[in-house]
Amino acid sequence: MASKKILNKKSMDFLEKYLNNAAPTGYEWEGQKIWMDYLKPYVDTFITDTYGSAVGVINPDAEFKVVIEGHSDEISWYVNYITDNGLLYVIRNGGSDHQIAPSKWVNIHTKNGVVKGVFGWPAIHTRNKAKEEPPKLDNIFIDIGAKDKKEVEKMGVHVGCVITYPDEFQILNKDKFVCRAIDNRAGGFMVAEVARLLHENKKKLPFGLYITNSVQEEIGLRGAEMITQTIKPNVAIITDVCHDTTTPMIEKKTEGHTEIGAGPVISYAPAVQNKLRERIIETAEANKIPFQRMAASRSTGTDTDAFAYSNGGVASALISLPLRYMHTTVETVHKDDVENVIRLIYETVLNIKDGETFSYFD
Repeated sequence: MASKKILNKKSMDFLEKYLNNAAPTGYEWEGQKIWMDYLKPYVDTFITDTYGSAVGVINPDAEFKVVIEGHSDEISWYVNYITDNGLLYVIRNGGSDHQIAPSKWVNIHTKNGVVKGVFGWPAIHTRNKAKEEPPKLDNIFIDIGAKDKKEVEKMGVHVGCVITYPDEFQILNKDKFVCRAIDNRAGGFMVAEVARLLHENKKKLPFGLYITNSVQEEIGLRGAEMITQTIKPNVAIITDVCHDTTTPMIEKKTEGHTEIGAGPVISYAPAVQNKLRERIIETAEANKIPFQRMAASRSTGTDTDAFAYSNGGVASALISLPLRYMHTTVETVHKDDVENVIRLIYETVLNIKDGETFSYFD
């Protein structure tokens, strides 16, 4: 495994299709269908729940259950208020960044399909140079080319319509993947690739493996909270993104040092079970997979927290993919890191024994 390239044309086509599809928090199901369609040949069965989380299961009858998980939702906006002259004001659906909004194109999702719009912004000539107003939630607005509120409504746009950015997948300098929603569609992609490799390499697992793609992470880990009660796993390995802290204006004293291209990032945090984390580190070292470390003060802010503190406590750990420009439309990751996260999860899954408790007292 160690030297072999992992990503092939089929996986890259899937990644591109999966990233380009809009699946905002609360509206994840079309993306889940793409994901399930790709995963289908590699799993025995699927579990889905009321809010749209999806799980591909290998060995569904096994008593001991291991989860590998990413989350499927992307940040977005809601239409919150329509002015008399046909402009739209928005509120966040997840951690959408008001500073990047001005002059961005948007897709407004309506019953009759997508309505295009733009985040307008006053021209430089008209702004007060002495005290320029930065973009804020209460001054960014969307223009859909409507002359008044009535025309907005005629176009099928109403309060509560969800809004995403149309930016699509691109490759920068041969090995950097750039897109919106890499946070965390990359996670769903990477766990699906683990399932593919297990299948292609004809690996038989002694336990049930639950390849999980949770919804609603961006608004408080809600999908993971729900699906973990359904699965009731014994072990959970979560993958999400973390910050590349080497770009300008990031303070390493508070954010730590992690960077794209230097390998998967392994977290230290109260929710991370120490014995499971050490198993992951030993696996990385044995397979010569480069890795980085990061520390989280109270919570990881990822689905790790939801799994760890569920069902009386589930041994959980976090393997992160370093990413630049999180919650923008140009999120950037390194191809090598994507492959190494897949490799590390794959090798760790093969290193877990049936019935292991990871107890500190054994």
